[in-house]
Amino acid sequence: MGMSNVGASEISRRGILTGLAGVIGFGAAAALSGCGPTGKPELVPSDDHAKPAVTVRAYDNAFEPREIEIVAGDAVEWVFEGPAEHDVVAADGSFVSELQTSGSYTHVFTEAGDFDYDCSIHPEMTGVVTVRAK
Repeated sequence: MGMSNVGASEISRRGILTGLAGVIGFGAAAALSGCGPTGKPELVPSDDHAKPAVTVRAYDNAFEPREIEIVAGDAVEWVFEGPAEHDVVAADGSFVSELQTSGSYTHVFTEAGDFDYDCSIHPEMTGVVTVRAK
């Protein structure tokens, strides 16, 4: 009898651990699916020739400043710093950089509006560019 209780306890513990591993594995797969080639919009080339009106730092899983306001025709430059890879991905796909740990990405905003963006692999990294008409 003592063995059957240990066996049942071992089976239920193994079942719980297997179920937990499955849930964690599913969550990891769902998280990764958003940052692969199919989950991220197509890259938009950097407007390296444009002089930025504002520079945003991407470091420590944050954009600084997180909210900026510019005029249509202005450029924003994101400068990547630190050991972790980051990118900038507009919610509407109008600007999309590569993942990088250093260097910069620049985008010229030609239309007025609010442009929300984030880092494709760090969803807590969000920002918004508010563009006013000239």
